[in-house]
Amino acid sequence: MAGAAFRAGVVAVVRREDGLVLTLERVDTPGAWQFPQGGVDVDESPTEAAWRELGEETGLDERSVRLVSSLHDWITYEWPDEIRSRQKPGRLGQAQRWFLFGVDPGLDERTFADRIRPDGREFSSWRWMDPARLVDEVVEWRRTAYGRALARLLP
Repeated sequence: MAGAAFRAGVVAVVRREDGLVLTLERVDTPGAWQFPQGGVDVDESPTEAAWRELGEETGLDERSVRLVSSLHDWITYEWPDEIRSRQKPGRLGQAQRWFLFGVDPGLDERTFADRIRPDGREFSSWRWMDPARLVDEVVEWRRTAYGRALARLLP
């Protein structure tokens, strides 16, 4: 589904055993919460991109989380005009592969929390959130994609 009109990307969902998910607050839009996400680099698989983006944006790696599952198809959405105008000409939005990570069961909550480090460029803070609540708090133009992906990704 990714192609000239849609930027190929990944989304990393980290879920605790109680069902809450790790969310990050955007630096450029205070009050807007979302999952770690980013583009797939040339010569990189979507799985590799998910691990890389998770590490870059949160500081988490295989010492803290494990890959549980992923969606095998792409979830797409279009950017609003103000976002589209800042992208490569002809780009309409993103096509994303979604990945579900679980917190390492051997880590206590405090140790895990100490390992989370928002990157400071894109994200300023983090919190645990109910997935349904996040769909209501993510920027409006991502809500449909988040709802569709979470309905399929989370059991």
